Amino acid sequence: MKTARFLVAMATCLWWFDQFNGFSQAAETPPQSPPISPERFRELEKAVQAIQQENQKLRQENGQLRNRVEDLEHKRANVQPAPAVSTNAASAESKPNFVLPLGKEATLKLGGYVQLSGEFGDAGSMFGVFPDSKVVTPIHQRIFLRRARINVTGDFLENFDFKLEGDFENGDGISGNRTGFSGTDIFLNWNRFPEANIKVGQYKSPFGLEQTTPDMAVLTVERTQPTGALTPERQLGVQLWGKPLDNLWPEQKDLLEYAFGVFNGNNRNIQLNDDGHFMYVGRIASTPFAGELFGQDVKWRIGADGAYSRYGAGTRISQTGNLNFNAADGSLSAFTVPAAPGSAAKSRSWAVNQRLTIGPVDLIAEYLEEKVEPLNAAAFTPFTANGYYVLGTYYFPGKKFQLVGEYERFNPGQASHDAMDAVIGGLNYSIKGDYLKLMLNYIHTWSQFRHANPGTGDDQFDEVLLRAQVSF
Repeated sequence: MKTARFLVAMATCLWWFDQFNGFSQAAETPPQSPPISPERFRELEKAVQAIQQENQKLRQENGQLRNRVEDLEHKRANVQPAPAVSTNAASAESKPNFVLPLGKEATLKLGGYVQLSGEFGDAGSMFGVFPDSKVVTPIHQRIFLRRARINVTGDFLENFDFKLEGDFENGDGISGNRTGFSGTDIFLNWNRFPEANIKVGQYKSPFGLEQTTPDMAVLTVERTQPTGALTPERQLGVQLWGKPLDNLWPEQKDLLEYAFGVFNGNNRNIQLNDDGHFMYVGRIASTPFAGELFGQDVKWRIGADGAYSRYGAGTRISQTGNLNFNAADGSLSAFTVPAAPGSAAKSRSWAVNQRLTIGPVDLIAEYLEEKVEPLNAAAFTPFTANGYYVLGTYYFPGKKFQLVGEYERFNPGQASHDAMDAVIGGLNYSIKGDYLKLMLNYIHTWSQFRHANPGTGDDQFDEVLLRAQVSF
């Protein structure tokens, strides 16, 4: 009996071993797939090629989007200062967003800046407003808000960006007869191609290095007298601008920049053109070198500007400064085309400028000239006014304190010995770059006309300018 049981157990074990061995061989033997036909192989090859082409297209689009994002960030940096980063990260993250887009814009930012100034001594003398003048109203010592601006900037995914800015402090006694709140920059810009942007609205026409430098980045408390008298104000118009080498030669995209615009030509916030003609303005700039020399970062930028405009009766030509020479005492005031019916004038302007940065040193120079002619013989005598300035600065180690020195000359071209000269010495304290800064300028001005014509008044003037500015 035991033998029979043993034989049955052995037979059972041999049967299970045979089954397991067959299963293992079946698992180790891969199934045979049917052969691929030539037609099917060609279809698969075409599908692979299509996937490769789509992948290449997506790579190109990704590169274009990356360039687009970088270009937008660069433009935002030029238009709107970056917000300060809170030192308390927890409180910053807990703050809700109060600026929300109402429309379909991709981004929306609220910002602005305030510049509080003080003028002491012979206030206004650097602009030809002498304290003893009987012709022009003097500017007395004062503390005042020079600018208080608020702005909204943003962009759309459809290649548009925009800016809306207004100024609460226009009655400063310096910038013409503007008073109360009014618009400064109000524009829409199409930026699909960095080589050719199109800007429409109100903004600074592209003329003059110092004039087009943002207010928060100007190195002296006030811009020079030549800039104020010989450059146009913000205008309503359209402008084509860009960097032609942005895609052709990305490493040297700053080698060539241009801006050409057509404007009404009769100042900002004026909806009517003063005559049936337009102002034509153009600027070309280049950065021929940007790199390192002798262990210092070096950048050299040059530019040239040109403008032509016609003016109707009663239109102010010197839109931000004083261009008219008063022969009674050598003072300066705004130049306005005579208001008599039929009076008209034209002007041709040009300028050249450069800025060289070598480590902590900046050297800036600019020359400007404008020829003004009447279009009716009895209006006024034609004249050519010109001026220039040379500005040098030095940052002490740490880039907190900046020493400033400048010489400028303005020649109204309307009388013999009518030029004005000024030297400026100053110190800037950058608490947080240009976003939070204190400035001090001492200015000595002298009038060649008064020196050559005794009895017309004092010919030497001194004033001190102070400024505190903050951007938010």
